[in-house]
Amino acid sequence: MDDLWMLTYDVRGEDRSTAVRVCHLIFGRKNSTTKDGRPWTYDQPGFIHRTGVVWVGQSVLILPRVDALELRSHLERMGVLVESNLAVFRRHSRARKARVSS
Repeated sequence: MDDLWMLTYDVRGEDRSTAVRVCHLIFGRKNSTTKDGRPWTYDQPGFIHRTGVVWVGQSVLILPRVDALELRSHLERMGVLVESNLAVFRRHSRARKARVSS
């Protein structure tokens, strides 16, 4: 059974550089560089690309505990206000629900 955590974060409106870094962390980015002297572009996935992570809306995600702790740590190091564990959700299999209701 996996614990799912709700995580919310807030970046001050006037802190645009931190807001951009947070967007790259959450949503990912496309990087361009050179490889063997030629232009090369690659995707750097964000947290929303991880298995089990759900973007609920502006500054709100539901994610597995391990990912929530990692993301919280990254955001706090950037100086972002983070609230996590506002609610802990537990996944229940359909089989377990069926046993409980019978």
